[in-house]
Formats: sequence, C-alpha cells, structure tokens
Amino acid sequence: MKKKLPKSSRKYIRQEKARIRREVFDSRQQEKLIEEVYKKFSKRLIEK
Repeated sequence: MKKKLPKSSRKYIRQEKARIRREVFDSRQQEKLIEEVYKKFSKRLIEK
C-alpha cells in the first residue's frame, strides 16, 4: 500500500510548484526544481 503525504505536505508541494513555475521561465529548469521538491519528500516517506 502506498503511503499518502499529510495534507500540509501536499499543500506545501503544490505551493512550491506554483512558485517555481512563476519565477523560472525555462521549462527544463522548472522540471529539475520540481523533481528536487519531490525527492525531498520521498526521503521523508522512506524514513518513516
């Protein structure tokens, strides 16, 4: 079974993605930064 992130974490990720898309115009750079956000949270899930 796949663990879900807490609502606060999902909200933070959604806000970070929006901020990245607003501030960074290069689509490749956007994808890279968004991946980093997801990696940061995937480590937290694995540790639990």
